[in-house]
Amino acid sequence: MNIVFVEPAFPRNQRRFVAALAAVGASVVGVGETPEEQLDEELRSWMVGYYRVSDVTDVGQLDAAVAWAQDRVWVDRLESTIESHQLAAARVREARGIPGTSVRTTWLCRDKPTMKQVLREAGVATAASTAADTADEVRAFARQEGYPLILKPRAGAGAQGTVRVDDDTGLEAAMTSFEGEDSIAVEEFVEGHEGFYDTITVGGHVVHDWATHYYPNVLEAMRHRWISPQFVTTNRIDQAPFYAEVRELGARVIAGLGIETSATHMEWFMGPKGLRFSEIGTRPPGVGAWDLYSAANDVDVYREWAHTIVHGHPDRPLSRQWSAGIVALRPDADGSVRGYSGIDDLWSRSGEWVIDTCFPDPGTATQAVEAGYMANAWVRMRHPDYDTLRDLLDDVVRTVHVHAG
Repeated sequence: MNIVFVEPAFPRNQRRFVAALAAVGASVVGVGETPEEQLDEELRSWMVGYYRVSDVTDVGQLDAAVAWAQDRVWVDRLESTIESHQLAAARVREARGIPGTSVRTTWLCRDKPTMKQVLREAGVATAASTAADTADEVRAFARQEGYPLILKPRAGAGAQGTVRVDDDTGLEAAMTSFEGEDSIAVEEFVEGHEGFYDTITVGGHVVHDWATHYYPNVLEAMRHRWISPQFVTTNRIDQAPFYAEVRELGARVIAGLGIETSATHMEWFMGPKGLRFSEIGTRPPGVGAWDLYSAANDVDVYREWAHTIVHGHPDRPLSRQWSAGIVALRPDADGSVRGYSGIDDLWSRSGEWVIDTCFPDPGTATQAVEAGYMANAWVRMRHPDYDTLRDLLDDVVRTVHVHAG
């Protein structure tokens, strides 16, 4: 199978997808923004060709790259794994007659108000929402639905650009951050615990899946320096009745949006109103979640994804032997890292359960709280028991401290 893969070099974990495709027998042609001579030897060894563009999200440039590839080989698939690349890839896919996720499905997964409307019509429980083109439309939705509300870009990944507002004053202040946007998504705030359900699907059927929990919810985690947020994937997905409900919700969403062979990443809330869908993307999750899934299930999830694309089915079953999670450790101040305390205690007490760690060298500039779970120091761990793993990650928070200034 000949596969064109969008942006093999940046960010760095993109090479994992290229390596996996090559490992299962695909001939990979890369399209990216990095000059070919700057690609390292290992990455180049996994590709049979490379075409440089200045912007992989530019449909014209991406189309020219695919046309170049089609002049040389039959192109079976055009794959992208980053949210901002999805729509351009889908448009070129359809224009060039290449199988894969359609423009319609990609647009629905990118445009949050339309996505929710389509799924509400299909009977999926989700927050009330609208696409607002003017400030008056935002105010009208607030009068109709009440507070709290969520404002976010119509297209984007995760909590990027998301703002919660609790009253008219907060609404007016929040709208200033969206000046210049043609349209934004406005949603009812859904109370409850937040998590995500990720899959690899083949022909619309889930062949691998994972359920993961946020502690605390993302908006709270991204607001406060003192919080050391976690997300933890469970190995109880085949046991606890709640996950059967999550799986049913995921299957209905995948069918309702016409998702065929793809990775998916779906956010959900569980609260007083029951299980509610939040949003979905036809892409892998970010923040190294597939690394956790690999460690938790004794497989290489990147290879599993590649195997489904090239061979139409997964390669190995998931062991469900472990739960696995990450805890982000925020610096105690902005500036640069001065040092750490508690690392030796972490290793002496819990080292056997550590998957890997990141402790930036002293002198490294700190990153803002909003930069995410892997922006500064972090620890990833696994354990056969989910509750014990939660205790271990909490102990990391109490034990290890990042000193900066």
